Amino acid sequence: MKKRLCLLASALVALSAYAQEDWTQARREIHENILLSGSNLAAYVDPAPDYRLTSTPKGYEPFYLSHYGRHGSRWLTAESQYTDAIEPLQKARKEGKLTAKGEALLDSLEDFYKCCDKRFGDLTTVGERQHHRIGRRMTQRFPEIFGAKNAEVDARSTVVLRCVLSMIAECEELTAYNPRLRIHNDASESLQYYMNARETSEVSEAMKPRDEIAGKYRRKWIHPERFCAMLFSDADYVREHVDQSKLMRRVFSVCCNMQSHDNGKDLWPYFTEEECYDLWRAHNVQWYLGFGNALPTRGAASLRQRLLLRNFLETADTIVGRKTFHGATLRFGHETVVMPLALIMELGNVAETVENLDTLDRVWANYRIFPMASNVQLVFYRPKKHRQGDILVKALLNEREVSLPVKPVQYPYYRWDDLRAYYEKKL
Repeated sequence: MKKRLCLLASALVALSAYAQEDWTQARREIHENILLSGSNLAAYVDPAPDYRLTSTPKGYEPFYLSHYGRHGSRWLTAESQYTDAIEPLQKARKEGKLTAKGEALLDSLEDFYKCCDKRFGDLTTVGERQHHRIGRRMTQRFPEIFGAKNAEVDARSTVVLRCVLSMIAECEELTAYNPRLRIHNDASESLQYYMNARETSEVSEAMKPRDEIAGKYRRKWIHPERFCAMLFSDADYVREHVDQSKLMRRVFSVCCNMQSHDNGKDLWPYFTEEECYDLWRAHNVQWYLGFGNALPTRGAASLRQRLLLRNFLETADTIVGRKTFHGATLRFGHETVVMPLALIMELGNVAETVENLDTLDRVWANYRIFPMASNVQLVFYRPKKHRQGDILVKALLNEREVSLPVKPVQYPYYRWDDLRAYYEKKL
């Protein structure tokens, strides 16, 4: 008997291992860290302590960093994102239609909602810390840029307060490292045309198929029946009075964003791992259609940030010829800017085209591109001691080296003239 049980256990382990062989990389990553299923609500994951950037090319030094970063973790941006999860449960409680788990979930949501008064969209302390850490790593990785006596930083933000506060947090860390650092901060409507550009009619027209296709995948992958049966005691009431898919998605959104708070509630037990993954897959398709190189929307997402890429080029033009310059241009905004900027710049595999959206999760994962505090950094290198040589550049997406769309001198380093010419032609 014991021998049969051991053989059965071994077979189950082998079967489990075999099943996991078919998992995508995203499936494995979300299995290991369920927080990633939050898509754009996922908190920034600091590079591992043993993560190292490629050494600076011999005879070169970094002198300039050009950056665009998303604000850090925040409250959800609209009151309805909370009330859409709370009110259906409150109505059911009045009718006596909630289970014990439904009552417990509602208590947790109502208790947390008390903290949200006049806070919608605000930066949280978690988000503030994210930018302090990013700023600290900038100084640790590039002391030549931020530690020089004449170093200067031009930091700009959209007019949204969470972005301004993110800029301040990062700049505080730079100043702590080098009190002599000259920093200019700015936030103005006059900057919005490239910092957070409005959608053009051309892009809006291309995006028309997005909602219909995204809706098809929500219906295909999101199955709220188990979730609602856990919360409500009357199936007939649910069929007549509850938008099950919407409720599940709204509660999941609140659940995912709890990682933005030091005092967040643990709502993950209300979802199975498979449900979390399917909810993420549906969101991944929606984000890809709107902000990736998707065929149904004709790859128009990259057009959103033409003016921002132009600003990267023109700002660098004013700096790369200055032989003694050390410093940075920092820009702070939103994930809806980071994503199409990474796309038009063709960072890593961000611009990948996937014909079959059923398999999108095998190639493209939104949380790798625009978690809270996501950022794009171009780091410029010049020959030391005014020697002759090309200006080199490398790209970091969320502080990790990624490829650029021209031939490298030696990965991850590229000639700035080659990259600039490529982008000019693209623009």
